[in-house]
Amino acid sequence: MTKINKFGYILTKKSISLNDLSNCIRFLSIDAVEKARSGHPGMPMGMADIATVLFKEFLKFDPLEPSWPDRDRLIISNGHGSMLLYSCLYLTGYKKINIKQVTNFRQLNSLTPGHPEYFLEAGIETTTGPLSQGIANGVGMALCEKLLNSKFGKNIVNHYTYVFAGDGCLMEGLSHESASLAGHLKLNKLIVFFDDNKISIDGSTNLSNSDNHKKRFESQGWATISIDGHNHNEIKKAIIKAKKNNKPTLIACKTKIGFGSPNKEGTASSHGSPLGNDEVILTRKKLKWNHEPFKIPKNLLNVWRNFYKRNSNIKSKWKKNIKNSKKNKFFYEQINKKINYKKLNKKIIEFKKLNLKNPKQYATRKASELSIEVLKKEINFLLGGSADLTGSNNTKTKSMKNITSKNYNGDYIHYGIREHAMAGVMNGISLHKGMIPYGGTFLVFTDYCRPSIRLAALMGLQVIFVMTHDSIGLGEDGPTHQPVEHLASLRAIPNLNVYRPADIIETIESWQSALNEKNNPSVIVLTRQNLPIVRNTNIEKNMVHKGAYIIKNFKNYDATILATGSEVELALNASKLLEKKKIKTRVVSMTCWELFEKQDQNYKKSILGNKKCYGIEAASQMGWSKYLPDKNFIGMSSFGASGPYKDLYNFFGITVEKLVKKIIKNNIKK
Repeated sequence: MTKINKFGYILTKKSISLNDLSNCIRFLSIDAVEKARSGHPGMPMGMADIATVLFKEFLKFDPLEPSWPDRDRLIISNGHGSMLLYSCLYLTGYKKINIKQVTNFRQLNSLTPGHPEYFLEAGIETTTGPLSQGIANGVGMALCEKLLNSKFGKNIVNHYTYVFAGDGCLMEGLSHESASLAGHLKLNKLIVFFDDNKISIDGSTNLSNSDNHKKRFESQGWATISIDGHNHNEIKKAIIKAKKNNKPTLIACKTKIGFGSPNKEGTASSHGSPLGNDEVILTRKKLKWNHEPFKIPKNLLNVWRNFYKRNSNIKSKWKKNIKNSKKNKFFYEQINKKINYKKLNKKIIEFKKLNLKNPKQYATRKASELSIEVLKKEINFLLGGSADLTGSNNTKTKSMKNITSKNYNGDYIHYGIREHAMAGVMNGISLHKGMIPYGGTFLVFTDYCRPSIRLAALMGLQVIFVMTHDSIGLGEDGPTHQPVEHLASLRAIPNLNVYRPADIIETIESWQSALNEKNNPSVIVLTRQNLPIVRNTNIEKNMVHKGAYIIKNFKNYDATILATGSEVELALNASKLLEKKKIKTRVVSMTCWELFEKQDQNYKKSILGNKKCYGIEAASQMGWSKYLPDKNFIGMSSFGASGPYKDLYNFFGITVEKLVKKIIKNNIKK
């Protein structure tokens, strides 16, 4: 007897084809978007064939152990196509991405949000959505693989990074920066599938773009391959070829967005909205998908669920290799970023005492370099870099060696003038596991890497941004290079610690604190101008880790001065002058607002006190109102100017004299 389902489709038995397996992705994606009444069905429908071949034949993964260190990495850079990833994770048996999560697509507290969000144990390798971030992350992951492979050998580290990217990803400037670096470093285990469907939100890409992407990538040192993205055999051959290349590979996949939709295939209308019930019915008929929403036939699901088993021997061999390796202990220590904090703290205290014994004035950027020298001796997986400002950022010590395409044994990356790529690549390195990356540029150029800094905060990644030339104190380069609003802007990002140390003691403590904070990124903000040591007490403790502390105190005081960085010296000098006028002022170094806000109320009250507070910082006053009235703040209310830094401080009124006058004027004590 012929069986007919509720849609009127005749149910018949047939052999399983790759088309059937691809349609599992398509219809899970269609149904999830339809149920949510929002989402992007077009990309999953168009890229389903590529994902199917990749998972079936090539991807090294294990849903039972999602964080297996030697797994391949898969990134969906065109993150709006998230349902493709969720579909594959469900189909292959990742426990956390079950059918309930699929049906709850885009719903509050689900593991299947509108764009992929980093959940390692669920098989989601990175957070994407802002286009091209995934490409930059992929470059970082591929680079980290190279570094670990060079250190531990191919028997322990030997995997690929695959990235799905769309037309929009390749339009973004970040893709140009990242691809250029990847080609230069010959990251041959990086393979990017370009979803070449010629459609963006506005319509055809020819509205705004006429680039020859293949030639562009070839000029940047990549191999390129063109295929029909719906031809399973061509997909397979392309991946085999790409894995033999000695350079990264772009596979340009000619696809149809919304593949299978009779009326929306190849159009922008399938990009960012549900197909609609009528069109879904027509699509089911066209693709001969005779199954109810979210129902994957057992025979198809069983095939998908067995894909990972082809990796069983590979994984067993890897486990044997790692068990028998003399580097076993060191590998896991590095992957887990294990630091001997007790030993490190001892070395840091010795460093602080040495500098107090022989006090010198250092720009905090130089103090940072000296700090890195101490840290590197104890943490061999600290990975440095700079966006073409190594000598200015002081991010490279004498012992550090450059990473090149011929030598992956180094520990320093010359990112070139690619601030955005640097930040995105650092995120990828952190996501991969095995390195703690830091990278430098001028504070003003956080404008160029802010999107990646924000994503680092969103994902809770331990990356450290070294931002020098922190104020009008950089002097003659003028307002284009003088950050005014940048501290406020960075402090506005949740889960980001912004440190502004006042001297060499606070600088190494800021580094120590950043290394202790494993679940958020840090920005260490440093001066160009020399600063004296302002703290010589509590050397055995890390006072910076409290976020703010009293650096000068009186039992009975009349006011509190809050300051950061280079302005702590000004606050202390003002306090001395006020003392002569019988006005006693407490001085607080507010090294990291974010850490201070994490302290309990009693501690915060003990620091801020119960008297009037005044603030001084060579930056915008935005944010200071939580600690003091606007009228009690001395800082910048305009852009800077070009001139010697001392002249600029005087010109803009960020001076000891002005602070003293303001406090006296408020009639604290006559």
